[in-house]
Amino acid sequence: MDVIDLFPRSIVQGKLNLKLLNQCLLHCENVLRNPGANPDASQRLAGQLSQQRELNPTQPAILELCESVLLNGCEQWIRHVIDRQPPQGRGPWVPGRYQLKLIDIWLNCQRESDYNPMHTHGGSFSGVVFLKVPKQIDGTSFDGQLCFHGPEEYHLQSFRTGMSHYVLPKPGDFYIFPAWQPHSVMPFRGSGERWSLAFNAVAQPGSTRLTPPGKNKNLSLSNQRPRAWGF
Repeated sequence: MDVIDLFPRSIVQGKLNLKLLNQCLLHCENVLRNPGANPDASQRLAGQLSQQRELNPTQPAILELCESVLLNGCEQWIRHVIDRQPPQGRGPWVPGRYQLKLIDIWLNCQRESDYNPMHTHGGSFSGVVFLKVPKQIDGTSFDGQLCFHGPEEYHLQSFRTGMSHYVLPKPGDFYIFPAWQPHSVMPFRGSGERWSLAFNAVAQPGSTRLTPPGKNKNLSLSNQRPRAWGF
């Protein structure tokens, strides 16, 4: 006999190289030292956090992060999922028939007792990049962990298991997932700050004409469109 696990949810997981991680850390340190230079993002977000600041996607460290990691991670998710569909069912999601565009990116600064309730985002894809984590967030409790939520509540007595998945934040680790994927962040106890970057991106169908090989214009950082804000 075999056991088949049906209906998986796909999440891209990866790790920044040390140079890019340090560049992002330095940029975020400057943002928190000069909060007036970056708009407050908290009014449109679910997080009950000390600070949430919008970031400029044209700043060098953030630009490199978006171009080399985040949008490419969205592309990898699409290819992993869509290439497993029958050719007739792939719709516009074949290379050259859509574009990935960044909507927004922001910094989360979480301190003791701050939390992010279960929520979803707008757009097509969202994700998180962990930059800084207090040493007491070490996996010995749920403190400070990211939780991905399944479609139903966990209930062991009726064998509804696997309805939540906890992720221990580690500096440099990132996760990319569909914007509809419910997730939350647990509070933590003790001193220190937990820094993360979050983003939204959209996959937009375009021309039905395939892009010639070697001229792939599939990735874009343009945000000249109505923003599908995270909530």
